[in-house]
Amino acid sequence: MTLAELQSVIAATYGARDAERGIPSTVAWIAEEVGELAQAVRKGTRAQQEHEFSDVLAWVASLANQLDIDLTHALERYAAGCPKCHAVPCACG
Repeated sequence: MTLAELQSVIAATYGARDAERGIPSTVAWIAEEVGELAQAVRKGTRAQQEHEFSDVLAWVASLANQLDIDLTHALERYAAGCPKCHAVPCACG
């Protein structure tokens, strides 16, 4: 699945509910999911880690949709490597 496909599926599946919930609550959900991901990385199984990664990505897609941000476009700044030094691997201090 591409980022564009993810954003489309999230919009179709949860868009109305996400808009009603609003941006501040969506940010809070992202924070909660990142905490769950951290716990899964520390103590969880591979399946739990994958589950939490998918939740984090879904909530990020939801927030991007609410802010009308194209995630594919947003990530283009990393297409050539480090956005600061433009090197791969990063050569920043």
